[in-house]
Amino acid sequence: MRLAAGLEYDGSRFLGWQVQAQQPTVQSSVEQALSRIANHPVKVTASGRTDTGVHALEQVIHFDSDAARSERQWILGLNSNLPEGISVLWMRQVDDEFHARFSAYSRRYRYVILNRQVRPALDQGRVTWVRQPLDAERMNQGAQHLVGEHDFTSFRASACQARHPVREIREISVRRQGDYLVMDVAANAFLYHMVRNIAGSLLEVGKGEQGPDWMAEILAARDRDQAGVTAPPDGLYFAKVRYPDHFGLPGRLRPFPFSVTPS
Repeated sequence: MRLAAGLEYDGSRFLGWQVQAQQPTVQSSVEQALSRIANHPVKVTASGRTDTGVHALEQVIHFDSDAARSERQWILGLNSNLPEGISVLWMRQVDDEFHARFSAYSRRYRYVILNRQVRPALDQGRVTWVRQPLDAERMNQGAQHLVGEHDFTSFRASACQARHPVREIREISVRRQGDYLVMDVAANAFLYHMVRNIAGSLLEVGKGEQGPDWMAEILAARDRDQAGVTAPPDGLYFAKVRYPDHFGLPGRLRPFPFSVTPS
């Protein structure tokens, strides 16, 4: 039996998603909890990997098990055995053809900036703090140059192992909500550090150091050295994965996710 699940997690507590020698990671924590509930070893596949410090509003995984458990039993058992910082939001039995990574047709990330003079206390580690005033409208104008299918070499980390740099950004926006700036970006797939590199470049636009058209110049250059610095991981959230409707998985993007909700 194949099951899919949606997870949320606080990336500041873990050394990224993927299992590695150093601990703790989100994947190892989930697999240990699942294996305990199923009474047999369980390996999970995720819709995408996240780095150290990167959070998830809804990471999607799948795994196979012959354990006789209801969806409710899986959820209650897992949330009782997972460490603080990870929660299971939902569980669904799916067809064997479902694959958390390869069945997805789009992914969405959210990058959140706290833009005020005073450093965060309640949102420490969950937002990127920028003291200088930022112009969200200029940032949004610059971001629109990235919409469409392009070679995103300029926003690709040197350690990226993707076979090619072409990706399709289907939607990107930057908006202000009180002291927060929220960048939402949806694409068919992302390169390593692509969202953080886009955010770092847009911050220069927001500060007035570059004009909105600079984003088009960076894209055309196909040269990572021409873009801004990589933005910190604190404000980055793996927000949503979309799958074909016939799999019957939840499809709603969750609202603003922070302890201090702007009015």
